[in-house]
Amino acid sequence: MAERLTDEEREKALARLAQWRLVDGRDAITRRFVFSGFVEAFGFMAQVALVAERMNHHPEWSNVYRTVEVTLSTHDAGGLTALDVELAAEMDRIAARAS
Repeated sequence: MAERLTDEEREKALARLAQWRLVDGRDAITRRFVFSGFVEAFGFMAQVALVAERMNHHPEWSNVYRTVEVTLSTHDAGGLTALDVELAAEMDRIAARAS
């Protein structure tokens, strides 16, 4: 099972994940992705779904038109882990390619 990040590890991770922020009242991170339209947003989600499935680590997310809201936390560990940081970084890379 993945281990929760220490405070120091969390700070380092967030420094690398510039657009992600901590969720108030929860050991999780969140980000809003905005694309040029629905097809781009849905395409992003489809690409991330393949990565998440390979990682066996699935995001909490929602999509309205061109916006995708994501929250990452490792439920089995009860909070933020390296898996969340890895998935967040991959989501950033996928979103950058979609822009």
